[in-house]
Amino acid sequence: MTRHRIFGIPFADIYPHYVTKVEKKGHTVAELHEVITWLTGYDADGIAEAVADQRDLETFFAAAPAMNPNAGLITGVICGHRVEEITDPLMQQIRWMDKLVDELARGKKMSSILRG
Repeated sequence: MTRHRIFGIPFADIYPHYVTKVEKKGHTVAELHEVITWLTGYDADGIAEAVADQRDLETFFAAAPAMNPNAGLITGVICGHRVEEITDPLMQQIRWMDKLVDELARGKKMSSILRG
């Protein structure tokens, strides 16, 4: 299977877009961090480190301190694909993160976003 080019994109290239997206909709960076932390286990320092060291998305997820065991509960469509039907584990993790950020930007309740 061919390696998808998104896997090599630095987390630092995507993170500012996430910040802009949630702030434009009246949400905070702290809320964004809460969502990323829930999914990956990275704390604010870990997120800052991932941005600073320019780690690509493949490394970002491979080095994630604790992927949430409830991440499989994330469902829905992102980028035209149902996240629960994505077969590549890394692509699914990337799309899970996209989906959570989308839900935050749309104003979904945090308890619902975090599958509580």
